[in-house]
Amino acid sequence: MKRLLILTISLIGLYLPARSQKALGVATGNWCGMEAMYMNPASLADNHDKIVISFLGINAGIDNSLGKINSIPAIRKFIKDDNANVNDVFTYSNKTKFSLLAPYTEVRGPGIMVNVHRKHTIAFSTRLRGANQFNNFDQTLYKAILDTGSVSKGDIHLQAQNFNWTAQSWYEAALSWGGIVFEKGNHQIKAGVTVRYLAGIGYIGLKGSNLDANYIKDRDSFYANHTDVHYSSNVLTAQNAIGISNSNFFSQFLGKAQGRGIGADLGVVYDYITDTNADRYDMDGQTNLPNPNVNRYKIRVSASVTDIGNIFYKGNKNYGLNVTGNGGFTGKDLSDNVKTFEDFKKYALGHGFNADTGHADTRLYMPATLILSADYHAWKQIYVNGTFITNLANRQNFGNSVYGQFTVTPRYDTRRYSVGLPITYSALTTNMKIGLGLRYKGFFLGSDDMLVVFAKHQYGMNFYAGGFLTLHNRMPKDRDGDHISDCKDRCPDEAGDWRNHGCPLKEGKDKLNDTTDNCPEAQGLSAPETQVEKDTDGDGIPDSEDACPTVAGVASNHGCPEKKTLRSNK
Repeated sequence: MKRLLILTISLIGLYLPARSQKALGVATGNWCGMEAMYMNPASLADNHDKIVISFLGINAGIDNSLGKINSIPAIRKFIKDDNANVNDVFTYSNKTKFSLLAPYTEVRGPGIMVNVHRKHTIAFSTRLRGANQFNNFDQTLYKAILDTGSVSKGDIHLQAQNFNWTAQSWYEAALSWGGIVFEKGNHQIKAGVTVRYLAGIGYIGLKGSNLDANYIKDRDSFYANHTDVHYSSNVLTAQNAIGISNSNFFSQFLGKAQGRGIGADLGVVYDYITDTNADRYDMDGQTNLPNPNVNRYKIRVSASVTDIGNIFYKGNKNYGLNVTGNGGFTGKDLSDNVKTFEDFKKYALGHGFNADTGHADTRLYMPATLILSADYHAWKQIYVNGTFITNLANRQNFGNSVYGQFTVTPRYDTRRYSVGLPITYSALTTNMKIGLGLRYKGFFLGSDDMLVVFAKHQYGMNFYAGGFLTLHNRMPKDRDGDHISDCKDRCPDEAGDWRNHGCPLKEGKDKLNDTTDNCPEAQGLSAPETQVEKDTDGDGIPDSEDACPTVAGVASNHGCPEKKTLRSNK
């Protein structure tokens, strides 16, 4: 059982350690491809890009309140060396309780976004994600499990309530839509939604409402009161719990999908546009069209809820262990008699505890998050963004959650490149973090927490990078400047009139070209959609409707002269 606990907690050393980050140095920009969509699907609407093809994106780092990171080499050593001690990674804080998110990994796979209309954009995206999280964990318990030397130092008292440890990995395939739902004067409102298919790969969960225990060194004895602890996993089971090391643990989380679920994001964006006439143009008979090359808003405010949903694992793919009640045992006795979950169940029942093992349905919940953001267009290409992120998930469920933060990101943002400087206050570590995000066309890299690169003893680190290809929305080409796009202009090198298909109006009564005027000898309307038809007898009735096209008549007689006139002629 002790080895199982050590292996369980050792997931902290998973490859690509990471924290939950949003790549704020890049994702707050206006030409960032599909990156902003993960924060708010409504950002797809009124997009600068016609088509975006996303190739690959990686987001990785660490965040915790357990202790400061000693060095990056210490992390690498722990990953590679099964004998390395995880306690060498941290200089522990003096906090009794701690939370830790390491790793949160995200690999964004192939995806595509298409702006099907100025008001409507759709996108398809794929991701591989993983999260390892300790929430409200007791530091003494953590150190006792991972540092065997701490047990030999003396008696230990462990006390923890409402703690949770969940590690999971999953695939995603998502369809997103963003559209303009209101547009009038200075105001524009956009809405968006993302629907995801979730494929759960592997998970381990340990949670409890209470653990009150004492270890007496001289007696090598362990006593627990009012215990209520629950364990569940489809990776570490009764058959494969023994023999897993740091080096092969990660492979357990990249197997065949065993869980299924549905997830969603919802979002809304409001833009305040200071001058509705500025940066607009007329083209092809339409007026006051927005220039797709220009950001017209002065203030942008957005709200979204992301990562709604859960992954369901059927009972035949899980193995669980529940322990409640009061009891005690010795370390030697436990080591001699417990090799599997079933052994532990029998042992616990014989030592005062209530224990249950077996298969059970399990739901793992996504890290539901509320994101509020405001973006201020300060001057020319200078912007300032403020983003507030907070948790909406129930931390008592198996699953993951985020920790609150507030980030201010000043940035220089153009179509070709952008530079963002996210400055974050973290509610988890209660300190400041500084990052840097760089983008050149469709390639970007950066960090929301990069001080560990320059100094030791930081609470976290983060990096991200990716690439995408874009086909931008552009104003239609109009080389003769007559507000008729070249693709619809019959005279693209000579300024003309929309009523005349882009060709110049002729000098004459109705200013129509003879090639388009059905009545070149008579004045008529000039709209190409309602061109004047011939009226040979000049009675105001078109020849096509005139029963007597060569003799002036009246409409009541279908263009022919009145009947008595006809009789007199006869």
